[in-house]
Amino acid sequence: MRSPDRQQVLPAMSVDGLLDTDHQARVVWEFCLGLDLSALSNRIRSREGGPGRAALDPRLGVALWLYATLEGVGSARARGILCMHHNAFRWLCGGVSVNYHTLADFRTDHPEFLDRLLTHSVAVLREQDLVDLNRVALDGVRVRASAGAASFRRKPALEECLAEARAQVARLKAETDEDPSAPSRRHAAARGRAARERVARLQQALKRLPELEAKKARAERDKARCSTTDPEATVMKMADGGFRPAYNVELGAECGSQVIVAVEVTTNGTDSGQLTPLVDQTRARYGRYPREVLADGGFVNLSDIAAAEDVSRGCTVYAPVPEPKDPTRDRYQPLATDPPAIRRWRTRMGTEAAQDVYRHRAATIECVNAQARNRTLVRLLVRGVEKVKSVVMWLAVAHNVACGARLRAA
Repeated sequence: MRSPDRQQVLPAMSVDGLLDTDHQARVVWEFCLGLDLSALSNRIRSREGGPGRAALDPRLGVALWLYATLEGVGSARARGILCMHHNAFRWLCGGVSVNYHTLADFRTDHPEFLDRLLTHSVAVLREQDLVDLNRVALDGVRVRASAGAASFRRKPALEECLAEARAQVARLKAETDEDPSAPSRRHAAARGRAARERVARLQQALKRLPELEAKKARAERDKARCSTTDPEATVMKMADGGFRPAYNVELGAECGSQVIVAVEVTTNGTDSGQLTPLVDQTRARYGRYPREVLADGGFVNLSDIAAAEDVSRGCTVYAPVPEPKDPTRDRYQPLATDPPAIRRWRTRMGTEAAQDVYRHRAATIECVNAQARNRTLVRLLVRGVEKVKSVVMWLAVAHNVACGARLRAA
């Protein structure tokens, strides 16, 4: 038997020798070397020869988040540990120590940069003739929010909690003013910041309550509830049939390559009304509309379909026609009240050619959704639409980096 001998002396090895030449971490780093990160570098306030400690290189921050996302590691604390013990992360760090709090802040502090990075990741593949935008598939996936069901309260309870939170802020301020040295300054500042953040969340919950009340019947509006933990989270029906706080992540992927071309995060539990915004986002990012748009039944909204097929956009929509209430009526037969675009859509979806095209939807976007689930998109660890969108943007860019490596190899 070969037994471990931990007293043996191993030969010295450089950091670069930790990984094989075709390792995925090297692919990620090569992608990061080609990025213009001046927008992130210019935000660093510490300068050589001046006050302040050296900041983390933005290129390293981008590489760590992209590679960790591909490996399915969603926690900043877990990534901080991996940077010390995992060879691929150690190779990326190259001897630089990384604090988990720095990583957590870096993940959500640059939404504008991430938005441009997603566009850039697709534009590079288009220039290399690896991606076209002729056919795009859309789908929405509901992701569990970082809020518990018990955090949802009605208006009277929210107002009571807000009064308690404000009293706590005043009490902490009075304690600090009376004896500044009682607790440590750092501890007192942390307690005060947490109390103020709780007040802000409760105020946001009360502000959003009228929106939630409007979605209920008039007799049940007083039963509307909002979360004190994440006011923007909404209780949605999940894939398993249960109801939990969640966000709806909308993704658009190009059918030939499975590259993600559009991303949106909503607080609505339905995909209805999201078809045209995703199509318009594609036009805003890449300068053209997709010729064909494939969506499931959740996106079916007659006004939305008519807008997408308008001559100004020129898209051809492939989406299932709902079953009519009258079982004797042919759902592919246009109605007298249908506008021309809806007539064309109904007639088109009744043909075998349209059904063949529509089969590409599941093969594309459902595969993308499955990979997203494997890469941390199961339960969110951040709160609020903006931060959730940042997490999804990291996921989309990392996905596109992996797709680019696969397409170039093929």
